[in-house]
Amino acid sequence: MHMLKVAILGYGNIGRAAEQAINAAPDMELAGIYHHNDCLECISGNIDVMLLCTPTREVPKFAATMAARGICTVDSFDIHGQIPQLRAQMEPVCRANKTVSIISAGWDPGTDSMVRALLQAMAPKGLTYTNFGPGRSMGHTVAAKAIAGVQNALSMTIPLGTGIHRRMVYVELEDGADFKTVEANLLKDDYFAHDETHVVQVESVDALNNVAHGVNLVRSGVSGETHNQRFEFNMEINNPALTGQVMVSCARAAVRMKERGQYGCKTMIELAPVDLLPGTIEENVKALV
Repeated sequence: MHMLKVAILGYGNIGRAAEQAINAAPDMELAGIYHHNDCLECISGNIDVMLLCTPTREVPKFAATMAARGICTVDSFDIHGQIPQLRAQMEPVCRANKTVSIISAGWDPGTDSMVRALLQAMAPKGLTYTNFGPGRSMGHTVAAKAIAGVQNALSMTIPLGTGIHRRMVYVELEDGADFKTVEANLLKDDYFAHDETHVVQVESVDALNNVAHGVNLVRSGVSGETHNQRFEFNMEINNPALTGQVMVSCARAAVRMKERGQYGCKTMIELAPVDLLPGTIEENVKALV
């Protein structure tokens, strides 16, 4: 069996989870762990895939740098409204350098996106509601931590139903920081500006921290001319563990697509599910179909 050489850039919660998933994979080996301040030009070219386990807003520059060097990348970019723009930016870079970049490879966006696509194929007309939580949003938490004056933060997502959410953001302030200024800057951030958001000052974020999360995804619609079709998908998860595992599975898909000459920037709804799995197509068809 050919062992894929998979490296990690960034070693926070997702990076550590990705390392565990690589070590558990039968067809992968860890090719290195790099930090944000490492010289990217010094990173070994003997890498099949680089997992970008960095804050979302750092993904575009790292993805473009790696793609320009012919290295496949996988990231968990999670600003939904900016995904088409990132895909359009990365597509020509990947094609010019004959590589593959799989973006937004987590559970939402990511595997939930695939579920939404599948349910829409089953009932083309209708409505889908994605209800997150209650649980810790990693992307929103990182964004809150980046606000000037914030020492530590925790952003919790509370589902209100029909795809509407409340953000509860708990902040531990740096010495001398003004809470009202921090609150105003946080509420302006694109991560929080579109949802009902409450900012609460606390003495210790660590006392509240929990990486549990979940989703309830419901579609009601029409198959052909038959109404009253209803599908529901639920999961309760450890957020970083699932994100890291999905990224590792996508690393496998990226290499297979590159080997077939399917260069470019892809989201998860563009992937063949069988490419995410170890083993041959024949083995997986026999086991799963």
